[in-house]
Amino acid sequence: MDTIQILLAIAAATFAAVVTMGKADAAPMDPAAINAAAFTGEQLAEGQSPLAARLQILLDRAGASPGVIDGYSGENVEKAIRGFEQVNGIDADGQLDQLVWDTLQAMGHDVIVSYTITEEDMTDLSAELPEDYAELAKLDRLGFTSVKEKLAERFHMDEDFLTELNPEAQFTAGETIFVADPGTDQQAEVASLVADKSQARLLAYDASQTLIAIYPVTIGSSSTPSPSGTHSVTAVAIDPTYSYNPKNFVQGDNTEPLTLPPGPNGPVGNVWIDLSEPTYGIHGTPAPSKIDKTSSHGCVRMTNWDANELAHMVSQGVTVEFRD
Repeated sequence: MDTIQILLAIAAATFAAVVTMGKADAAPMDPAAINAAAFTGEQLAEGQSPLAARLQILLDRAGASPGVIDGYSGENVEKAIRGFEQVNGIDADGQLDQLVWDTLQAMGHDVIVSYTITEEDMTDLSAELPEDYAELAKLDRLGFTSVKEKLAERFHMDEDFLTELNPEAQFTAGETIFVADPGTDQQAEVASLVADKSQARLLAYDASQTLIAIYPVTIGSSSTPSPSGTHSVTAVAIDPTYSYNPKNFVQGDNTEPLTLPPGPNGPVGNVWIDLSEPTYGIHGTPAPSKIDKTSSHGCVRMTNWDANELAHMVSQGVTVEFRD
């Protein structure tokens, strides 16, 4: 073997050793690693980590929604921490520290649990849905298009994260998979809501003006801004149809009004909370991972599961203040 070949062999061996060491040092995104994740004094690392996943699920259980659970730190996690701090009388800086972590432990331990897929999970699915509203209007329902999407929504998860926890899963009846356990829905009576435009979050208060729940939301856009001032809830619809009016915005080439069927993959998801300001409401979405990442047509957009939880806590007359 000549000198060049020897050097190449050494380089290859060194590279392999570094890669192996890096993989060994990296925390795997698997159920055991997430359930065992603990705060050690350092701030959340950028990107995905078991600690971020565990934190998201504990915050969700505590009524401080992080939006979609995906194991990534970011603005929605920071907003959830800040909301949790506000609810618990902690100085609200949105940063994970020992006091926040210790307080969250009351939410339980294992955050990733096993779940066996049922025959019912395989039902009420739709074929792949077109984007054009005129084509959607011809359908009977805008349901989930796969078992994986259906289960991801049920457990407040990103589909890719669900796949990452179950790399060999076929998502068929009888199969046991790992899922997030976000706990049960909040049970309270909301008296008022604040849509905080600057923070892109919705705050729910009870009659004593105690903050009881916080949600990340998308509120309007520069071209279709949300309303200002204080309005009120006029009605709550679960699994609503969607009335498309091209006077409000134009989708594709559709210049005539349309009625789209109900379903979680409809434009307003599975909930519409109607407001006294005409054409405006608080509603779900077919794309939970895009909450606070894209604009809305002036309404307050939430994940379907957050909208569903809120829908069961509000009633006609609840005030909604839009705050800049």
